[in-house]
Amino acid sequence: MRIHADKKGLRALGIAESFKKGEGERAVLAGVVMRGDLQIDGFAITTITVGGLDGTDGVLEIFRGLDRTDVNVVLLNGCVISLFNLVDIFKVFEKIKIPVICVTYEESEGLEKYFEEFEDSEERMEIYKRLGERTPVKLHTGHEVLVRCAGIEEERDVKALLDRFTLQGAIPEPLKVARLLARSVYKNFLSPGVI
Repeated sequence: MRIHADKKGLRALGIAESFKKGEGERAVLAGVVMRGDLQIDGFAITTITVGGLDGTDGVLEIFRGLDRTDVNVVLLNGCVISLFNLVDIFKVFEKIKIPVICVTYEESEGLEKYFEEFEDSEERMEIYKRLGERTPVKLHTGHEVLVRCAGIEEERDVKALLDRFTLQGAIPEPLKVARLLARSVYKNFLSPGVI
């Protein structure tokens, strides 16, 4: 699928999470719809299980809860979130028919060894292997990010989209705002001691 990053009405849905290890069983997942001119155009919130396997459902719940037909791309702040809760980007794409770009920022040695601790380790391993390798993309800011994609194949399209939504540094604005929102909601509503 091709997406033209210069499209006037371009909108991205950025999704990020927040949780604290050892502090409760729920993590906040926040979604922010942002236009290509970087104006915020919508929010959605849900929760997922820390260490669970409901990250994919959480992403779909965010998308469906917004009830928007004008979102052109979904940006995820990682595919392995909330203590190894995996998001199957191919399943998300299959359900919503909108390209998904998962953005991460650092190299890692691989996570397979951590899945062994879970009862559903085989299912986690299967999803993780299906995600495939990450591809480096150098942004116009000079920073490099690592991406996995579903529903969008041309690296130049991925770069153009990320460049359009990245003002400075490595984090695209929809993900930056979604992360801030998730942290604020977690701190004020889910953090232990909050009534």
